[in-house]
Amino acid sequence: MAILRDRPYPGMNFTVDIGTGGSEGPESGLVEVVFPEARIHFSEYRNGNDRVNEPIKLQSLTHYGTLILKRGVIGSLSWYAWWNDVRNGNATAARNIRINLLSEDHSAVVLTWKFLRAQPINHQYSPLNAVDTGTLIESLELTFERLEME
Repeated sequence: MAILRDRPYPGMNFTVDIGTGGSEGPESGLVEVVFPEARIHFSEYRNGNDRVNEPIKLQSLTHYGTLILKRGVIGSLSWYAWWNDVRNGNATAARNIRINLLSEDHSAVVLTWKFLRAQPINHQYSPLNAVDTGTLIESLELTFERLEME
């Protein structure tokens, strides 16, 4: 349930359940979540005999961009295995993703995003670089059918 307050929440305390039922442990520890755009498309319609020259707007499709999850490489093949299931045509590979924003003291969930029937469409790693000491990052880009918030 969303908790309203006067000042914004920081975006650094969050948990992610990628449809496995868990949001604890190293495999669920993410460094970044890039939220998608959510857009409602409208079509314009006007009868030729209308007395005004402005068309009416008719709601048509809802369109979502992609959700991007990023984590440090820890040797887990779970994201690759899920992507591979989709690549091989597994019709039951869709999952429901749940992202919870936490309060500063981590005691309460203050906002939740749910991405329904998500499937990976892109799996990649950051470049290997012999002169860079940064963390190797694994990314999973997901398409989904519906966004809900609570």
